[in-house]
Amino acid sequence: MIKFYNTLSRKKEDFKALKEEVRIYSCGPTVYWHQTIGNLRAYVFVDILKRVLKYNGYNVRHIINVTDVGHLTSDADTGEDKLELASKKEGKKAEDIAKFYFNEFVGDIKKLNIGLPWKWTWATDHIKEQIDLIKKLEKKGFTYRTSDGIYFNSKKFKNYGKLAKLNIKNLKAGKRVGIGEKMNKTDFALWKFSQENRQQEWESPWGVGFPGWHIECSAMSMKYLGEHFDIHTGGEDHIPVHHENEIAQSESATGKKYVNYWIHNAFLVDEDGKKISKSKGRLYTLSELEKLGYKPEHFRYSLLLTHYRKQMKFSLENLDSAKNAYERLRKKIIEIKKEKHRGVKRSYEDDFLKAINDDLNTSKALDILWKVIDDFDLDSTYKIKMLEKFDEVLGLNIRKMKEEKIKISPEIKKLIDDREKLRAEKKYAEADIIRRKIFEKGFIVEDSEKGSSIRRAV
Repeated sequence: MIKFYNTLSRKKEDFKALKEEVRIYSCGPTVYWHQTIGNLRAYVFVDILKRVLKYNGYNVRHIINVTDVGHLTSDADTGEDKLELASKKEGKKAEDIAKFYFNEFVGDIKKLNIGLPWKWTWATDHIKEQIDLIKKLEKKGFTYRTSDGIYFNSKKFKNYGKLAKLNIKNLKAGKRVGIGEKMNKTDFALWKFSQENRQQEWESPWGVGFPGWHIECSAMSMKYLGEHFDIHTGGEDHIPVHHENEIAQSESATGKKYVNYWIHNAFLVDEDGKKISKSKGRLYTLSELEKLGYKPEHFRYSLLLTHYRKQMKFSLENLDSAKNAYERLRKKIIEIKKEKHRGVKRSYEDDFLKAINDDLNTSKALDILWKVIDDFDLDSTYKIKMLEKFDEVLGLNIRKMKEEKIKISPEIKKLIDDREKLRAEKKYAEADIIRRKIFEKGFIVEDSEKGSSIRRAV
């Protein structure tokens, strides 16, 4: 059985799908700026989740939403819309900004070998669905009007706070959200009335405005996955406000359970254990890491080393360790592919399946992968097939690993020849000086019993 840690119950549970096709909704990017590697951790995690389900024989229908309206700078339903604010800063249309940063995000997703969702759902393409859902809530008596919008009355939903285990009575205004004209501290906006100079706004039964952030996810998920579906994912920061509000408005509108399994990934944190995020400007983008000499594969490998529910300390030193491990893995795989070793056919699949089915234990799965690599008694062809099978979950592109054909300039070739001559003369100190010169020009020379080889410095 697959087991997932369900945030709703605060324990691991056996996974039972509602249908043969597992339906998953993931909170996606707010496309007003570059996505950082902190944001990207969530999508590597959900990629592993999908791969594990498919490995176990399930079909998957997965949606990632694109928030291009309604996400304000404050959880208190105040502040500016992030897209509108970015539009003012960059002097471009909000729509153009959304498309630019979305395309950049998809590029990062592909670099990290993350499978694309069945559907991207854009908030601005589903205004009608959001208005219809608010109408349902209004008809059932869950809404009220203030001077700046239509709000959900959280007090009327008896189980409000069940996901985050909120103590509503002791919750102070300002600790979570401000109260303003709200009837209760935990009430939230379903529809906001437009202020002056706003680009994105729509007619509604309550006046010209735009949807609240939370209603977007409920309307889009239920349209494509049904009123009751299997899994909802997102970062742990979504638990106390965004996902709590999704549950309240969805279950109030339908009278049904909204989601069976809530699965959340933890933050990337700095050496002091503080969250590093886009808003604080202290976290790299994937492109910035590439400019520093790291491949997307190095970052993906680093994420697999830490359980998705555990906060991960990020530093370039830690990334260097992951990079070295990945490059060692790649080198080993290439060597195994060249081997013609006839050996035993011992399977590690039960151990691997046990690891990944235990709440996506990728670090344990990597340990098993290395055991296979280091098992010298295994038949080489059988070994590669098993490693490629395991990689259907890990997504490290083992099938594509092969020796690079490197074109070197006459200058580099001369340095290599000079170094070989010095080594033959046992002038190893002078040979090492040339090795360093070759490295400074972007190449690494490696020596073995079979001779010297060269590869690009990563």
